[in-house]
Amino acid sequence: MIKKKALACSVVLVAVLLTKLYSSSNVEKMPNGTNPVAWQFDKQQKTTAKIDSAERDPYWSDVTFAEEEVPLDDPAVKTKLNTYLKRFSYKKIQSYKMHRKANEYLPRIAKILASYGIPEDFKYIPVVESDLDPRTSSHKGAGGYWQFIPATARLYGLRVNGDVDDRMDLTKSTHAAAKYLKALHREFGDWTLVAAAYNVGGGSLKRSIRRQGTESYYDLVLNKETSSYVYKIISVKSVIEHPDRFGYRRLANADTEIASGPDMM
Repeated sequence: MIKKKALACSVVLVAVLLTKLYSSSNVEKMPNGTNPVAWQFDKQQKTTAKIDSAERDPYWSDVTFAEEEVPLDDPAVKTKLNTYLKRFSYKKIQSYKMHRKANEYLPRIAKILASYGIPEDFKYIPVVESDLDPRTSSHKGAGGYWQFIPATARLYGLRVNGDVDDRMDLTKSTHAAAKYLKALHREFGDWTLVAAAYNVGGGSLKRSIRRQGTESYYDLVLNKETSSYVYKIISVKSVIEHPDRFGYRRLANADTEIASGPDMM
């Protein structure tokens, strides 16, 4: 009997403590005289409205790569894209150099790509690969605007020797890149996979697809660089095409010419 009474008292005590804890945590946040039930309902409505508003953001409904859908209904894809959008934002970069170079070089690149039937979004690859600096090189020997390795460069008609390096010629290297991209598309039939293959190589990507049993770039488990590659291209595209959204306030007017004056970093 005594044990039963002690147990009952313990239950009552715990209930009282939980009630006080719940009440204090909510009453502290509520204005005086507010009905707790109504306050909780209103809070929930506001939270839902914020979520709905975010989902209706026109940016997210307009994200594509090479006119192919980006599966932003997958939270992992959306989170990863957000990560790279932040990395290319003005808050992170603190410079207009990328936009100045884009204004100078991308129209020329786009025109050449279009002549081969390559989607315009591929013009952003040299921004990701070399920051549009032909002097950029990698430890694997890649060089130039499009970061060709010597063997691939020669395969697509570029001269790479001690006297001349066509990888550093924007026009010649872009023609070579367009031919390479077109060949990759004949192989994969999917522009997103073409971008991934440009980075990792067609043979390596084919092995990953065969081993994992999926042809979706967003579902494939790839090396760190390739698994982020398309996200970087999409992010650069977004930041260049919608500068104001990502903190580049001086470029709020999309039609504004990007000057290269002394105030540009």
